[in-house]
Amino acid sequence: MKRQKPQKAPSPPQNTDRDEVDLPLVEIVKPIYGGTFLSRLEGKAVFVPLTLPGEQARIHIVDDKRGYATAEAEQIVTIAPERIAPRCSHFGICGGCHYQHAGYETQLSFKQAILRETLNRAGVQPPEQIAVLAATLPSQAWAYRNRIRLAFDSDGNPGYRGRRSHSVVPVKECPIAAPLLIEAAQAFAEIARQSDPTLRASELSLFCNADETGVLASVYTRDHFKFQFDNFANAVYERIPALNGAELIAESRAGEKPRTAAQWGATSLSYRAAGFDYRVDHGAFFQVNRWLIDALVEHVTASHSGLIAWDLFAGVGLFARRLASNFARVVAVESATSAINALEVNLNGVAASAVPSTTLDFLRRSRKGDRPDLIVVDPPRMGLGAEITAQLVSIAAPALVYVSCDPATLARDLLALIAGGYQIQSITLADLFPQTFHLETVVHLYR
Repeated sequence: MKRQKPQKAPSPPQNTDRDEVDLPLVEIVKPIYGGTFLSRLEGKAVFVPLTLPGEQARIHIVDDKRGYATAEAEQIVTIAPERIAPRCSHFGICGGCHYQHAGYETQLSFKQAILRETLNRAGVQPPEQIAVLAATLPSQAWAYRNRIRLAFDSDGNPGYRGRRSHSVVPVKECPIAAPLLIEAAQAFAEIARQSDPTLRASELSLFCNADETGVLASVYTRDHFKFQFDNFANAVYERIPALNGAELIAESRAGEKPRTAAQWGATSLSYRAAGFDYRVDHGAFFQVNRWLIDALVEHVTASHSGLIAWDLFAGVGLFARRLASNFARVVAVESATSAINALEVNLNGVAASAVPSTTLDFLRRSRKGDRPDLIVVDPPRMGLGAEITAQLVSIAAPALVYVSCDPATLARDLLALIAGGYQIQSITLADLFPQTFHLETVVHLYR
């Protein structure tokens, strides 16, 4: 292989006081969960983003702690063959993506290694084969996000938080987002600047359906009292006809919940997924990858059938609706007010019921009732926790499917479930977040 010339690292920090030749040289060892890469300097772990295993880099330390340090690469001296040119012009400055400098197969290998190591470190022995559910076409590693949340800089430009700071990086493109979302973000920002200088929006959340025929918007602001939201939303609608509805969220003082100050248009949109039309309301959770939702639902639900299934942390019923085709009765449990009304609507006409409750309260009430044949859990990043796992062990459903968005909390919970009598049948890495370090995992367990 022809040796490549040393390269400057992407987006190096500014104002370094040392010549690059004087900076320490490290070799990058492996990827670490969180989007960075491990190296060692005089035996100490040093985490360096935007590098690749096998590369040698000259670095400067930006945060030196007792057990580890974080650094920035000033120069890539030896370049890994897996390194590619990132697609996005904001990569390295924007904090949204972490792996655009590596090809997609390389990204998948990173995530498999991270998942396996995280499980092993927690004392969970994964099966020899970890399956992968990922984009089948190169194009599906891009433009997949159906939801984005942007902030605004002091000039009213929309952007994401920076990689090394909380400052806003204005963006003109986002190759991992559905194109409609970036178009809508630019329209909101431009119309706000032109039509109403009293609006001081802090953030903008946008959600679209899979075919980009509908979009919902939430505008967050502290200065809303004199703002004519209907006029503003109508102006955006003229630019973005797919806009179904918009809401103005008044951000309150610390300790107080934000409230809806104004609404325009519909409060929900219809999202076609896994053979059904789901109602999704403002702010409700829905899986973010518009290319892989159908495959994810199939993988979670298809191999199970029986009399009773529970879908815990059900959201708007993505899994519950599909389970209703295979089970005589499905109970879908959800506590978020943004999702419960849509959940009830989405389960109309099938043998399924929506229960507005936290998962823990539901399990406490239901542990002495009819035992389900299957329990599906899809918790937030914090995972299940000790009491919920204890309740699940006590209920002892024959089959359990755990959908996780954080490998560390997954490993912790699996250790407790296995100690309680469950065994791992299969583990699948579901790559719902290409170009980023985030990964979804689906674990099928049985007693």
